[in-house]
Amino acid sequence: MNIKPEDLQKTKRPLFAVIYDKLYTLIMDGTFPPDSRLPTEPELAKLFGVSRMTLRHALSRLQEDGLVKNIHGKGNFITKFHDNKNMTGLEKLGNPIYKCLSGKIDDVEMQFRIELITDYAKQVLNRNMTAVVAIERWYKRNDQAVAFAFTVMAIEAVSELNLDLQDESQLLDMIDNKVYELANSATIELKRSDSIPSLKYEIPNDKDCDLIVESVYISDKYPVVYNKFYIPTESSQITINAAR
Repeated sequence: MNIKPEDLQKTKRPLFAVIYDKLYTLIMDGTFPPDSRLPTEPELAKLFGVSRMTLRHALSRLQEDGLVKNIHGKGNFITKFHDNKNMTGLEKLGNPIYKCLSGKIDDVEMQFRIELITDYAKQVLNRNMTAVVAIERWYKRNDQAVAFAFTVMAIEAVSELNLDLQDESQLLDMIDNKVYELANSATIELKRSDSIPSLKYEIPNDKDCDLIVESVYISDKYPVVYNKFYIPTESSQITINAAR
């Protein structure tokens, strides 16, 4: 990993782009493996013989490309590399948490309640109903909540999906997985949020997060579930594989 400053002067490309390429290569060849911590910014700037501002420009591009994530107070870490050609994106039906949250989920905690109909529920579910089921999920890694989801569904959908609300594992499996197997379409909106409405658990870095709003349809008349998925931006890797 011997970088000569004179090598960096042989091109008219922006210097931060040259540093980006150098770091990209070191990440791809495993010099900096997944989940490892990069050297500090002063150490990297000295290694490449550039200013910290130039280095930060390169790091910000790597963060945008999902190869590096910055954890406040801890430094820059290499994310797990994904082959975009083989990665399923939001264009396919499936739980967005498992597609867009970097790192492994080892537990999902759920709680639900039955609520009276509100104007909000009428708007998002767009159907006649007598009550709604409000469902919260916390996606966890090493006992730490790392993402949050909120779902509303009409109480009538419980019988339509042959659900037993006394069987929480069945309910969780349905809204997290099986509903996507039954669905024929979904609409998705990508937004930003400055907080995650998780009251039970504190989620790190929740002041800046990606919000995925999703309506899942089995019938063309109305969505069977309406979901909001909150993912801290530093852990979010949203991919859409567009094709003609």
